[in-house]
Amino acid sequence: MDLLIEYFAKGLMVMLSIAMPCVLTAAGVGLIVGILQAVTQVQEQTIVAAPKIFSIFFVVIVMGTGYLQMLTNIFVEGANIAFEVIPQSEPFVLPHDYYNYTKPFIDEMKTDIKNDMTPMSELLKNEAKLPETSGKDKFNFLKNGSKEIPTPDLTERKRIMELKR
Repeated sequence: MDLLIEYFAKGLMVMLSIAMPCVLTAAGVGLIVGILQAVTQVQEQTIVAAPKIFSIFFVVIVMGTGYLQMLTNIFVEGANIAFEVIPQSEPFVLPHDYYNYTKPFIDEMKTDIKNDMTPMSELLKNEAKLPETSGKDKFNFLKNGSKEIPTPDLTERKRIMELKR
């Protein structure tokens, strides 16, 4: 968890380091144009926009390769964390063969949804001849008695890892 918080903080710092020069440039140009407007007593709001746009465009052109390098570095670091570091963290990730040891849907296919209904395997064989249901029965038909997929606790994880060896 600390790794993700640290990566989030790095992302915020990259965002600020990319945005800060542009914002400061726009503020500086706005201040200079505002002073010139006050001296000349021309109070037109659209005069400020063009110099700000050109100055920000210039900053992005001059510092664009550095911005691109920072974004590339943060992306590569994030991909490394996502695909190399986190999968090796045993407490956070299920093993890749977890479902080899658990069969969550196998019982559902063999047993009846309700005792008075057709088994799922027969329904799948005769798809075109599905039984018609109405009203309340329709909702009862959709409800199945299966349990949620179990998530292993620490001792089960250890047991699974020992079975893999």
